[in-house]
Amino acid sequence: MVGQDLEKGEMLVSLMDWRKAARTPPSYRVGTSTMRLQTQFFTVVAVVGFLILLIFYRSSSNDDLQRVASYGVHDVDAHSSLHRVDPVHSLESISSSYNRNYPLSKPSYIHDKIHFKVGVISDMDQMSKSKLESNTWVSYYMLGDLVWDPQAQTVSVTWHKNSYKTLKTSYGYKGRGMELSELVTFDGRLLSFDDRSGIVYVIEEDQAHPWLILSDCDGTSPKGFKSEWATVKGEHLYVGGLGKEWTTPTGEFVNNCPMYVKKISPKGEVESLNWVDNYKALRSHLGIEFPGYMLHESAVWSDIHRRWFFFPRRMSHESYNEEKDEHQGTNVFISCDENFKNIKVVTVGEVLPTHGPSSFKFIPGTQDRVVVALRTTEVSGKTATYIMAFTIDGKILAGETKIGDLKYEGFEFV
Repeated sequence: MVGQDLEKGEMLVSLMDWRKAARTPPSYRVGTSTMRLQTQFFTVVAVVGFLILLIFYRSSSNDDLQRVASYGVHDVDAHSSLHRVDPVHSLESISSSYNRNYPLSKPSYIHDKIHFKVGVISDMDQMSKSKLESNTWVSYYMLGDLVWDPQAQTVSVTWHKNSYKTLKTSYGYKGRGMELSELVTFDGRLLSFDDRSGIVYVIEEDQAHPWLILSDCDGTSPKGFKSEWATVKGEHLYVGGLGKEWTTPTGEFVNNCPMYVKKISPKGEVESLNWVDNYKALRSHLGIEFPGYMLHESAVWSDIHRRWFFFPRRMSHESYNEEKDEHQGTNVFISCDENFKNIKVVTVGEVLPTHGPSSFKFIPGTQDRVVVALRTTEVSGKTATYIMAFTIDGKILAGETKIGDLKYEGFEFV
C-alpha cells in the first residue's frame, strides 16, 4: 500500500519539475526508486513530444494556407480540397462551424493540368413552365469538366450534355417560377436563386430544396427579390439584383428596389443593404448617369484582392428601352475597393452588342487572377449561352465557345 501511494504521488509531478527530474542521476536500485525514475522519464518525453507536435501542426497549417493562395493549383496537394481563405483574418477568428471547402469536389491533377468539375444552371423565363406536369416549373442543371493548364495558360471545357439534370418545383409566383439566376457555393452547399419568387434553393443532385425566401426592396415587400448575382464575403452570402432603378418598359422611374443587396448568414439571417450609392459610383466612373443605366447579373468578392469585381451585362448612356436593351452588351470588367472609391476598369475583347455576361468565377488556386465567364444572348425570344476565360488584366485565354441554345445564368466550380 505504501509503494502504491508513493507511485500515485509521483505521477502528479508538475511540469515545472521536469527539468530537475531530467538532471537527476539515474538510480540502479530496484524498488520504489526505479519506479520514480520511470515516471519522471515518461513525463519528460510526453511534454517534449506534445510541444513538438504543436509546433509541427501550426507550421503545417500555415504552409497549407500559403499553398492555397499560390498561383497555380498544381502546388496544392492533389488529395486535399481548396478553401476560401481570408488572408487578413487569423485562424482563430474563423468560425469552426462554417464550411469553407471550395470547390466541393476535389480537382484532379493529370500531366500538370488541373481538372475541375463545373456546373451551369438555366433561366428559361416563361419557358420554365412544365408542359408535362401541372403546377410545375423546371430548370436544367448541366455538369462539365474544366481543364486549366497553368503552364500554357489555357482553359478548355467539355460538357455532359446527355446527362443534364432536370430540377423541378411546385413553388411559383404569379404563374412563374424556377427561373434560376446564379450558382454559388456557400457553407458547404450549392445554392441557386429564383429571380421570380425570391426563393433560395439548395441544389443536391437532381433535387432543388427551398431554403429561404428573399423579399424585395428593404425586406418588407410582399414581392420576391429579383436575385441576379451572388457571392461569398467572409462567412456571409451577398445576393444582388440588377443594380439599376426599376423602370417602366420605356424608362420611367418606379423604385430603387433592384439596388438593394441581401446579406445572409449561414443560419439564414437576412439583412437588406441599400447599395444605391455603390451602384451609382460604378456607373458614374464610366460617365453614366440616370436615366442612363448599368445592368448587373454577375459580381464576385475577392478575399485575396480585397475588392469587388463586376462584369456588367448591359449599359447605356440613354434611357432604358426594352427592345434596345437587347443590343447593349458590354465588355467592361470593373473592380473596386470595399468603399467603392478606388474603381478600376479593363476591357475584355471587343463589344458584341447582343452578348452580355451572366455569371463568372475565378479559377481556384490562381490568386483570383483567371476568370471563367458566361455570356448570353436574348434577342427576339431566341437565346444562347457562351463561355470564355480571361485574366483580370483583360487578356483573353479562351475565346467565346457556345454551350447551347438555353440561357444559362449560373456557373460554378462544383
